[in-house]
Order: sequence, then structure tokens, then C-alpha cells
Amino acid sequence: MRPVLIGAGRGSRLEHRTEEIPKTLVPVMGRPMLEWILEALGEAGFARRDVVFVCGYKSEVLRARYPELTYVENRDWENNNILASLMCAREHLAGGFLSSYTDILYRGAAVKAALEAPWDKVLVCDTDWRRRYVRRKNHPESDAEKLRAEGPRVVDISRTIPSEDASGEFIGVARMSAPGARELCEAYDEAAASCATLGDRPFAKAYLIHLFQRMIERGSAFHRVDTHGGYMELDTLEDLERAETWWNGGS
Repeated sequence: MRPVLIGAGRGSRLEHRTEEIPKTLVPVMGRPMLEWILEALGEAGFARRDVVFVCGYKSEVLRARYPELTYVENRDWENNNILASLMCAREHLAGGFLSSYTDILYRGAAVKAALEAPWDKVLVCDTDWRRRYVRRKNHPESDAEKLRAEGPRVVDISRTIPSEDASGEFIGVARMSAPGARELCEAYDEAAASCATLGDRPFAKAYLIHLFQRMIERGSAFHRVDTHGGYMELDTLEDLERAETWWNGGS
């Protein structure tokens, strides 16, 4: 099993901060977001040489700074999205994988929980998610990738879930066993052959959660493990300003 980091896009909402570097290299609390992610993966037992990075925008900068990683390039990153980026790394998925967005920070304990869970398809859920949306102007709760669960089983994952009905926010970290990875790839192929859209998006622009939701609606079992905080997304300049407060448990 290898970690697959999805970071092909520019991150235009960080404006001038991504003019010369990809989003994941923007510093947060003194070091690049990617360093925080690699540290969390290291706490869970992954070495940097284990990491597969799906790159795109300013990939040459990333390759120069982190030559120890394995790279897969999404050459059409301007016209597609996270789901398509993950499938660029398909050759690395078959044995099972842990996928992660790269504009987020999280603790190693969340990764360990995902790896230790007994299920084939596991999503990490932040149960303390709403505090980060207090007075957050540029990224409202309606943008959160919320999930609803019955016990550990995920029954819905969507941005449209009312906040008060959500069990938490999907943090962008998922773990698939080898059978789970096979099921995911088969579901992707079936959707690609039959769907012009996924959820409310053109197929090429779909997010991971759109395929997850389609699978759930067809009876596929997804489960959650929880982190109570210890996670944040850095999507806007406002988020960068609030990062230290959030990371220390404030709102």
C-alpha cells in the first residue's frame, strides 16, 4: 500500500501565493503544506520514497525540491479535477492505497486510524469541523465535503447535506484495501462509460466524493474513522491567516 497525494491543480484562490510554486508548497506556520503531510504520513510508517504524487501545475518546481517522491503527471489538469487526477496514478492503486488532498494539514493519528480500520473503503471524518467555518467568509459551510453516517457506515457524502445533519467533514484522506481499490476503479470505468456528469459536475470535473456517493447509492459499503479536529484545509488567503488559530483548536 502506498500513499497517493493528489496535487495537480494551481490553487487559484491563493492568488499571488501560487504564481511561482504549486499550492502544496505554500508555507503554513513556517513550512510548506507538503512537509506537514509527509510528517503525518511518516508518523503512520510511510517513508518519503513510498509516496506517489500526482502533479500538474509547476510540476518542475515540485520535482526539484522533492526528488525522492514518485511522480505521475496529470497533463490535462486545467480541464479536469481530483477524481481524474487520482486515476492518473492507477498503476499504483491495485495493491491498495491511501489517498490525500495536498492543500490540507492533518495529524498522523488520523492516518493510523485509517490504516488500522478493518474495512475495505475508509474515509477520515472531522467531527469538530464546524468551528473552522465560524466567520470564515471565503469558504462557507456549503462548500464542505460533508458526510452522514449511521454508526461507522457512511450513508451519504455530499456538499449539499445540511450542516446540522452531517456527522462531520471528509478531510480528503481515504484508504482503500486491494479489493476496495479494485471496486473503485471498476466503478470509475462504469461511470466513465455511461455518465456525462457525476453529481452536479461534468464527468471530467468530478470530485472524489461524487464517485463515492454514486457507489454508496449502489450499495457499496464505505466506513468512517474520526478525528476531532487536528485537520484543516488551506484554500484561500483568509485560511492562511487563520491557520495557527485553527491548528491550536480555536475558531
